[in-house]
Amino acid sequence: MAKKTVADINVKGKKVLMRVDFNVPLDKKTGKITNDARIQGALQTIQHVLKNGGSVILMSHLGRPEGEYDPAYSLAPVAKRLGELLGKEVIFTKDCVGPEVKEKAAKLKPGDVMLLENVRFHKEEVIKDKAAKEDPQLRKAKDDFARQLAELGDVYVDDAFGTAHRDNASMYTVPMMMEGKPRVIGFLIEKELKYLGETIQNPERPFAAILGGAKVSDKIGVIENLMKKVDRILIGGAMAYTFAKALGKRVGNSLCEDDFVEKADALMKEAKKVGCELVLPVDTVVAKEFKAGAEHKVVEGDIEDGWQGMDIGPKTRALFASKLQGVKTIVWNGPMGVFEMPPFDAGTKAVAEAVAKATQQGARSIIGGGDSASAIVNMGLEKQVSHISTGGGASLEFLEGKKFKCLEILDEK
Repeated sequence: MAKKTVADINVKGKKVLMRVDFNVPLDKKTGKITNDARIQGALQTIQHVLKNGGSVILMSHLGRPEGEYDPAYSLAPVAKRLGELLGKEVIFTKDCVGPEVKEKAAKLKPGDVMLLENVRFHKEEVIKDKAAKEDPQLRKAKDDFARQLAELGDVYVDDAFGTAHRDNASMYTVPMMMEGKPRVIGFLIEKELKYLGETIQNPERPFAAILGGAKVSDKIGVIENLMKKVDRILIGGAMAYTFAKALGKRVGNSLCEDDFVEKADALMKEAKKVGCELVLPVDTVVAKEFKAGAEHKVVEGDIEDGWQGMDIGPKTRALFASKLQGVKTIVWNGPMGVFEMPPFDAGTKAVAEAVAKATQQGARSIIGGGDSASAIVNMGLEKQVSHISTGGGASLEFLEGKKFKCLEILDEK
């Protein structure tokens, strides 16, 4: 996917309408930003526009405010933090459309930065395109909202990889309405496409994928797509118990998708057929109940009733680490256990350390956002891996081989 970037166009004197992902975590009590990585991630593209004589109008969502104003989801704290990082005032609007926004946008001078209020304060932002096609009223509502946004800018820049898999108005309908004007990607998305796209299309081998998380159902498409491309897939997290059950093992009270046991069995057979090694846990840390510090033990084989799997065991940690030795490409998505609850974070930590070690020994490693990214960052290993994706859901869909409509409509190089 060779798309034009903001570096390929002239932005001098232009108002650049940029979709960013400022969906940052906020402290519920103080309203303060607890991690500004997503704001930092957009700085390179913003600064490029300012340096080259353009002004910037930023659009983003924050949380799920259900289509109406909710002060808990206001982007005001983001405007303040962005101003600190840029060392200049960021003009903040109390809405993202309407007369005030239009007036302020018209007055922007080169070097100015304006952040619009949360686009999800309008329900039109999240109307799915399929629904809009089937209902003329929804189509009109979505189009009217998008048109008001589109009229603000001379150029459209998409730098929001975290929402690249969605057909939201600001991601898809706005650039559609700006046909004939430059529509390009920012540096953040360029980097994501380079790492995720190039790595999966032309990986250096051996190529290993590590998949965790709760549900096999969430990862079926990923497993099916990756097994044709990778040499081995290591499976941890609660999804491993569905595979264990498919092998005829007892899983006690562990989280298990009974409806997908047959599918797990079919996936194992298919992996064998295509020559992909599927590596499953050989031991499990089990607990009596789902809480920190609960009574726990390590078991191999069957899990008794009354106990539930919480993490991969020490033998599995060693096995997974050995399977990552000497690999040249690693993709990791999903934790190995209940990593936010000690002592059941040991498996995820061990895998994070093994990935970092393999990277130091020459592997290219991609962490697919979400919980895996949190684990790497919490352990202070972010500088020891090649790339941490900014979009959990987006990177997952990318690994499935899905196409992103909102990127396909942007200008080709």
